[in-house]
Amino acid sequence: MNTSQRPTLHFISVLILIITTTIFYSCNKGKAKEKQDENSEKPLALPVHVVDTSDAETIKNYIGTIEGKVNVEVRPQVEGILEEIYVDEGTFVTKGQKLFKIDASAYQEVLNNAIANQNVAKAKLENAKLEIDRLKPLVSNEVISEVRLKSAKSDYDVAKASLDQATAAVRSAQINQGFTIITAPVSGYIGRIPKRIGNLVSKGDKEPLTVLSDVQDVYVYFSMNESDFLYFSKLKIKEDSLNGIKRNNNALNFPDATLILADGEEYTSKGVVDAINGQVDRTTGAISLRASFPNRDNILRNGSTGTLKISEIKKGVIQIPQVATSELQDKIFVHVLDDQNKVYRKAITINGTSKSNYLVSSGLELGDRIVLTGLNKITEGTKVLPLHQ
Repeated sequence: MNTSQRPTLHFISVLILIITTTIFYSCNKGKAKEKQDENSEKPLALPVHVVDTSDAETIKNYIGTIEGKVNVEVRPQVEGILEEIYVDEGTFVTKGQKLFKIDASAYQEVLNNAIANQNVAKAKLENAKLEIDRLKPLVSNEVISEVRLKSAKSDYDVAKASLDQATAAVRSAQINQGFTIITAPVSGYIGRIPKRIGNLVSKGDKEPLTVLSDVQDVYVYFSMNESDFLYFSKLKIKEDSLNGIKRNNNALNFPDATLILADGEEYTSKGVVDAINGQVDRTTGAISLRASFPNRDNILRNGSTGTLKISEIKKGVIQIPQVATSELQDKIFVHVLDDQNKVYRKAITINGTSKSNYLVSSGLELGDRIVLTGLNKITEGTKVLPLHQ
């Protein structure tokens, strides 16, 4: 072989090597693609939930204010200088216990004067009686005329009336003097005491001396919208009708209420809704209600606030686990399986919650299958091997 043929042979050898390498790479790429296609067609095994209807319990929250069943404003009945304060704010007192003392010196003088007037009236009555006793035998013996006796009897009646008037004045003065000692009208806790010793107090004051609250049982006042109120009312009417119970128009038909305290803790005792305002507030569309709670441990105090939770049972609604949903731009979606077990995304409308479930008002039909978990593993068109729960 001459030297002129060597480059040609070298070129042919390189060309054959390139063609062989290209064919080998193409075959391997095709096999890899076929393997990838096979893997992509393999369905993901994921749990699914079949849509059905059931009864759901929803919890309604209402802000309430707490008041003692007995809240008494303690006010002075007489005017005077506050001389003594026997209790402190927040103290528990029993009925009849002394709370305040007003300077009684002026009222004692009025009482002394009334007693003196009463004694004068008693003496005048006694004199009038003696005069009658003296004149009676004289009239009997016709020494004097009967007119003198009648005049004496008239003086006696006047003296008796004067004594009655003086006695009433004494009683009035005693009552006013008694009002200088202010006692607890009921057992309960002392509220704020705005006055101090030395202040002038009177029954015309804008502020009471204090407010005494009996909190052995308390009221929680709250408002409910008209829709919720009608729900509870109609539900009870239906239950009574089904059970053949004659409805009492004065009966209240609400479930027991749960009170959540300001620290987030649930109060140990349940409450009963026992009073409803007769009118709906036209400006807010709400109606006021009252729930009663026992307070044996004195945890609840007058003026405190809390949240009332009242359960509501909704019959035959669609509810799905919240974990089966995703949010995008203020919309809630679920991943539904079609007849070929392929995923497609669908928007739904939520109408409340029940524990860990959403209540669905639209977007799903009975029998729809939705993917419960593994939502980050699937996209539109992903094939799923459904694992029914």
